[in-house]
Amino acid sequence: MNTKAILVSWLLLVTLTLSAQTEKMQSAFVYNIISKYIEWPDSYKGGDFVIGVLGDSPIIKEFKTLAKSRTIGSQNISVVKFNSVDEISKCHLIFISKANLADLENVFAKIGNTIVVADGATDNKKGITINFVMVNNKQRYELKPNYAVSKGLKVSPEIANMTAEKVYTAEN
Repeated sequence: MNTKAILVSWLLLVTLTLSAQTEKMQSAFVYNIISKYIEWPDSYKGGDFVIGVLGDSPIIKEFKTLAKSRTIGSQNISVVKFNSVDEISKCHLIFISKANLADLENVFAKIGNTIVVADGATDNKKGITINFVMVNNKQRYELKPNYAVSKGLKVSPEIANMTAEKVYTAEN
């Protein structure tokens, strides 16, 4: 095997490993926010806590791993993949990958008391509660608890302290 092929294989492996780490961090962050700082209306407290993912994303695997060992309050977590906006049904949270950001307006038309989490939204971010961004090759996030409140969800006052310390950028 020549040196160039070895180098390309090594770079591919490193890239895949870093990508897996990104999704693991994102899923853990989302879980911590929704399990500690946000409360859904009573109508959303029965059955499983549903995390929807629009399209193909490696984060599905990480959410499913979390679902095996965690709960949100007394609710088990289930992870549902939606292949298109038309398939979106009642869920507590929906994750929109970069590949599906163009569908945001259509997603908003389909959801109720659902938190929207996006990966890399740069243009129309209105309505996105958590947005993951890369800044100087580091994973950061934008947290907008006011969008969760506008959906009728209760947000812990503690989140204001967290927002001031950890959010890369914030909108009023």
